[in-house]
Amino acid sequence: MNKKFAKLGLLFFVSILVAMALILMTLAPKQNKMTKVFMFDVGQGDSFFIETKGGKQMLIDGGKDATVLAELAKTMPWWDKSIDIVLATHPDMDHIGGLDDVLKRYKVDLFVTSEVGGETDEYKSLVGLLNKEKIPAYFVRAGMKFDFSDSEYFEVLFPDRDVKGWETNTGSVVGKFVSGERSILFTGDSPAPIEQYLAKSTPSKLDVDILKLGHHGSRTSTTAAYLKATTPSLALISAGKNNSYGHPHKEVLDLLKQFNIPYLSTQTEGTVLFETDGVKWHRPPANTGK
Repeated sequence: MNKKFAKLGLLFFVSILVAMALILMTLAPKQNKMTKVFMFDVGQGDSFFIETKGGKQMLIDGGKDATVLAELAKTMPWWDKSIDIVLATHPDMDHIGGLDDVLKRYKVDLFVTSEVGGETDEYKSLVGLLNKEKIPAYFVRAGMKFDFSDSEYFEVLFPDRDVKGWETNTGSVVGKFVSGERSILFTGDSPAPIEQYLAKSTPSKLDVDILKLGHHGSRTSTTAAYLKATTPSLALISAGKNNSYGHPHKEVLDLLKQFNIPYLSTQTEGTVLFETDGVKWHRPPANTGK
């Protein structure tokens, strides 16, 4: 009998140690050797995830449905149930459709979006959930900067004015993520006129390593002037296989070829992961986030 109690006591002690270890793992600040940037494969939509060296996390858009949850589950440790910032570039379904599920599953510290607004049931549901969960939520304007560390930040480049009531794509948030010497430009579904405006008004801010093409590679975005201003070494295209819009359009791919800019698309690559130490970009051999 004493041996049985001894075994039970040992098992109990081990269980306590495991539980304490898990708690400490959860509470300990996350430190990464590299900053990671994911282009999630969410079909015909957009969703990008950033995790900095200091462990700060930012989700940019959530695709059209709950697919984003499966991508986050592959990327984040099972015990990590919080995201520092969620950004919705604009209220179209293929960008916000999965965010309801994200807000229900994860503790979100800050939600930001464009003032362009929306009248769809999905957008109203999202706003209602933000209010219900009492998540701090703000409209962004050009010049706002979210600092993750001394060398890593996300800066809003557009809108630079009140865009309430604008066509939703035109009011998309355009922002630049910087990690040391490396940078990526996120464009939502921003159309050609906004690209051309930014190329004239803030050319120094547009010079980046990687460009996320606007509107899934649609011909309504990605002008020659924009490519000249952004000078990317690589373009990213988030689009669903065999989508009904024909994205990416041939005109855009031809333009990338003309400028000698290679591209990666979720259509052929699935989820794409890049890592940087702030000096160089690396693409790991296997696209796994863990």
